[in-house]
Amino acid sequence: MAKPILPRVAVLDDYQRVALTMADWSALAGRVKVTVFHDHLAKPAEVIKRLAPFTIVCAMRERTPLTAAILKKLPNLKLICSTGRRNASIDMAAAKERGIAVCYTGYTPHGASELAWAAILGLVRNIPAEANSVRAGKWQVAVGGDLEGRTLGLVGLGNLGTRVAKVGQAFGMKTIAWSQNLTGEKAAAAGVRLVMKDELFRESDIVSIHLVLSDRSRGLVGAHEIGLMKPTAYLVNSSRGPIVDEKALVAALRKKRIAGAALDVFDTEPLPAKHPLRTLDNVLATPHIGFVTRQTYDIFYRDTVENIAGWLDGKPIRVVEG
Repeated sequence: MAKPILPRVAVLDDYQRVALTMADWSALAGRVKVTVFHDHLAKPAEVIKRLAPFTIVCAMRERTPLTAAILKKLPNLKLICSTGRRNASIDMAAAKERGIAVCYTGYTPHGASELAWAAILGLVRNIPAEANSVRAGKWQVAVGGDLEGRTLGLVGLGNLGTRVAKVGQAFGMKTIAWSQNLTGEKAAAAGVRLVMKDELFRESDIVSIHLVLSDRSRGLVGAHEIGLMKPTAYLVNSSRGPIVDEKALVAALRKKRIAGAALDVFDTEPLPAKHPLRTLDNVLATPHIGFVTRQTYDIFYRDTVENIAGWLDGKPIRVVEG
């Protein structure tokens, strides 16, 4: 008797080669055939060719977009397992139209706020340059900045923004915030002063962005806002690249209109090899690692395995509605 053909599972964008070690996949043994991909494909035609045989695709956050045009070319696809609570790069309407279930996993939010502070400290205290100097057999190369008494401006005061505000306050910083729906009462509850948008960019020594990418937030920080910043101020973005007008930011950084930027997110990811943000000496750039922590990955892959097992058994799973 011929062996049954098992459903094929594609695990995408496992850059660190850890997907199979972060969870117990034995619950799926003999039930599916799992293939893990460690590279990233940017061209839709290449993505379609790779994923054509698969019944289940496991997407790591927004690394590989699953657009309507791509989903249309994947007739075997029945389930998308996305990590985290939301994934803006999956066309949910197209998936629903084609009868493809989309499920999500749990998530822990502290990683992004912790990275924001690692970036702020690295930027203000010139840590990469100083560390590289020691590695090269040299010594001090710059004079670091200070946080105490300075103003931290938060664009967004949700869960992550509030966490970042608390650390700023612990450093003795003044904290101000703005977002389209932020109220004075909510800001005051976090010990933060609500200000108008332009005032935030004018007053802040560090502007840190903590918004969800949406039609309202796309391009929210443009040439006007960057132009209001002090020449000694820094911009920090650990949320999503398109919230900031990248061309306007690059122009300001090149002309030293602001002191610098710490960026974990970009318009195009991975960041193109010859992109100016890779070489500007007043930029601290990291490769979208805000959520890349052991605890977060443990949750992502554990829940992914549970979702696949539940789907195979016809049991309820964490399905994205709508």
